[in-house]
Amino acid sequence: MLPRCLALMHLRGLQLSWCRLRAARLPQQRVTQTAGIHVAVPQAKEKRDGHVNTKLVPHAIFGGAKEKNKNTYLAAMDMFHEMTVHKRGHVEFIYAALREMENYGVHKDLEAYKKVLGVFPVGQMVSTNVFQVEFMHYPRQQNCAIDVLQQMEDNGVIPDLELRDQLITIFGKFSFPVRKLARMLYWMPKFRNQSPWLLPRPLPSELQQLAQLAVKQITSVDARSEVTTFTESDLPEDAVDSTWIVSGQSGQQRRLLEEHPADKPLFVEGAYTVWLQDQAISYFVLRAEPQPQRQHEGLDSDDITYLENWTWRRARQAASSDSGGTAWNVRPPSVHIQEDGTIMAVCATGTSSRDSLLSWIRLLERQCPRLAELPVVFTLRSPETGVTTTDENPERGVTTSGGSARAEHRSDGAESGGAEREGGREGEDGGESKR
Repeated sequence: MLPRCLALMHLRGLQLSWCRLRAARLPQQRVTQTAGIHVAVPQAKEKRDGHVNTKLVPHAIFGGAKEKNKNTYLAAMDMFHEMTVHKRGHVEFIYAALREMENYGVHKDLEAYKKVLGVFPVGQMVSTNVFQVEFMHYPRQQNCAIDVLQQMEDNGVIPDLELRDQLITIFGKFSFPVRKLARMLYWMPKFRNQSPWLLPRPLPSELQQLAQLAVKQITSVDARSEVTTFTESDLPEDAVDSTWIVSGQSGQQRRLLEEHPADKPLFVEGAYTVWLQDQAISYFVLRAEPQPQRQHEGLDSDDITYLENWTWRRARQAASSDSGGTAWNVRPPSVHIQEDGTIMAVCATGTSSRDSLLSWIRLLERQCPRLAELPVVFTLRSPETGVTTTDENPERGVTTSGGSARAEHRSDGAESGGAEREGGREGEDGGESKR
């Protein structure tokens, strides 16, 4: 009896050793290729045993993509289901997928977000009572879903009813992600078209088209403004910088240029920034010095009793006896006359350089010859990078039709450049140059 028991114990030990050796073997792998992604995926038997390292799954999927586009991104979502049957590590994978969305160009695509939320297991995290609802059943997964919805809101992606039904099947009707989605469904469509400057969706990728939209938005303060695009062939023959120029100016601004005194200079200032959704465009303005506004004492501008008849512009009388009963024949100020100066024109160039702005002034002279008789001072700011370039030879041989061009850099980081037509006189501070 004793030898038989020893034999059974020895056989049992051999079986345990064999099981340990079998579990220690490396899992067999197969190479899959889906939409340009090459990933080594373990076999189905090893997947069920749980030998897949979930921390390496996002790197294995997104790191093996040769082309980053929408098709490869959606294929990566499908590949996650093949690599992990029980969807272990799905929260880490979703956060990795959110970080890669902009690289794949799908951060504004609703279908991609639906695919990301499809990684969650269905039916396992649904709240069944009020305590699970209020105490956030599966908090880590619900917070992850809220982060997905927050990224959708930041990128302006409006959800639909299909996405709501998808979240209900994952977390339940009264879960926190479904509540946030309900708020997004209510507010985001209301604010979608509230901006007075509606932009195309999606935005164009070419800078010239973005500059046209930006200049049109800036000059919309005057409905009669004209936005003109000058190509390289329209530039003057002596132009140094060959690029496109988008200019905005109205007929009223041309009349202001005609009436501008010859002894007062104009200033080219910039670069300023205007945002078109997530795209920043730099623009420049042609500005005159502020004009003193005439004050009409005793005249209440809010008094509707003395409205001016705009059909024949009849002069209205002062309402108060303190004004002496004099007529108010002064033309009302233009919308282009602001407290900090009078805006004469706006432009955006392809390079935002001094030479391109000099070409812009030459092009404005064709439409308003009076501008050729006015002094123009270029006061340009350097880019906000903290790096200032210096030129050992400040005089550059940029030839113009009426004289010489000069570009200088100030020691405080601001730069200016321009051309001086008559006299060759520079600013005393060395930071501005006159044309």
